[in-house]
Amino acid sequence: MTTALPEHIETVIVGSGFAGLCTAIKLDEAGRHDYLVVERDSEVGGTWHANSYPDCACDVPSHLYSFSFAPNPDWRHAFSRQPQILDYLRRVARDHGLTPKIRLNTAMTGAAWDEIERRWVIETSAGTMTADRLVLATGGLSEPSVPDLPGLARFTGTTFHSATWDHDHDLAGERVAVIGTGASAIQFVPHVQRHAGRLSVFQRTAPWVLPRRDREYRAIERRLNRLVPGLQRAIRARMYALREMWLIGFVVSPSLLKLGERVALRHLAKQVPDPQLRAKLTPNFRLGCKRVLLSNDYYPALSQPNVEVVTDRLVEVRSRAIVTESADGTRSEHPVDTIIFGTGFHVTDPPSASRVRGRDGRTLAEHWAEGGMSALHGMAIAGFPNLFMLVGPNTGLGHNSIVLMIEAQVRYLLDLLSQLDANGLAAAEPTVAAQTGYNDRLQRKLERTVWNAGGCQSWYLDANGRNTTLWPTFTFEFMRQLRHADLADYEVQPATTTPRERIPA
Repeated sequence: MTTALPEHIETVIVGSGFAGLCTAIKLDEAGRHDYLVVERDSEVGGTWHANSYPDCACDVPSHLYSFSFAPNPDWRHAFSRQPQILDYLRRVARDHGLTPKIRLNTAMTGAAWDEIERRWVIETSAGTMTADRLVLATGGLSEPSVPDLPGLARFTGTTFHSATWDHDHDLAGERVAVIGTGASAIQFVPHVQRHAGRLSVFQRTAPWVLPRRDREYRAIERRLNRLVPGLQRAIRARMYALREMWLIGFVVSPSLLKLGERVALRHLAKQVPDPQLRAKLTPNFRLGCKRVLLSNDYYPALSQPNVEVVTDRLVEVRSRAIVTESADGTRSEHPVDTIIFGTGFHVTDPPSASRVRGRDGRTLAEHWAEGGMSALHGMAIAGFPNLFMLVGPNTGLGHNSIVLMIEAQVRYLLDLLSQLDANGLAAAEPTVAAQTGYNDRLQRKLERTVWNAGGCQSWYLDANGRNTTLWPTFTFEFMRQLRHADLADYEVQPATTTPRERIPA
């Protein structure tokens, strides 16, 4: 029996991945128990529930890819597989008593700020409710992106995205096309290669691939982690420091990236003996400009006799084929039974932004239409009172664990709420000046990074070439900035005033 939605609640959290669970746990710890987590899927886990493709794993070390307040001594691998991470998130939700506060199979379909009542009116697939605060914890990797290929609608075979993997579909003996060569594709391509009769990998840009320093943790290591909690904290601290050092090359001294490039090229030369294929797989931009990938079996899979790497431009999809065009205009037809998209997600244009309307009635997407995504500390947005977006604009990382950023944002949110309560304030939103100044400073820092000047077109950049995805410096600097909320950055609404009497803090 499904319990009806509450008519009104203090805080609605959208999403039950790392960000949503962290918010719920910290609200409980602060004595703020009047909240509800709405999750569109049938289980908690967010992207780690949705992405169940074969060999799905994390490219951040396990001890870093977990909450600081909920260490897991039982990680099985240095880089955890998707089932391990999903089990961890389930356990965290269960151990912290969150299950009664999570409404599964409930998608947020719309939300609008009611300026008169000073609350959010939230529409879901299970009904409508109101809330004082709305926390968008949907993350940047939640909405699969499928390219609008000419003729795709008339393809008569099977198609699916890596994030919606069709586990019932048998690839044995099939002619399979994989479109995209990003972080997901390099993980599932070896699986497809082992089963398909013929595999065509359509590559627009060759990625940088480094060896994956993975191993299985021994039983004695896991036991020591359980018996000596300080040991796991020390391991985590070491991993954190090593990962932060990557940023020196990305931001401070790009010449240091040449060392990583040499390692990657040796990895390529060792695993791909064919010079023609090796040329196709050699990147033509600086390491780090796109996401750096880790794999030990991607290159060997591409070297198998049943695989072809296609670098010609994809121009058309036919009923059972994909047509490409070479630089000299020659067209080729590639017979295909199944198309698998490894084309990533809507990161710089999240669909959730089209579902949320602020004070002026315009959606978040409309606010961002010209200048791209923008927020104060990647979470609070002018014109949207009491809306908090976790893992929002410019909070992504090219070198470390996003969980660090999530915890910093949630600490900031709790501090802001405490200050609002202490001052008798009902609502807050950033001033335009504070938000604009913050983002102008970020963009100036990003100009000098390899992500902006590395010679590639990546998903870090939006349609206007603006990097609205990544944080431009060390994570400890982000954590320092978000240690305390500054009410001077906000316009606030005292609980005793009329809606129009918004005043600077």
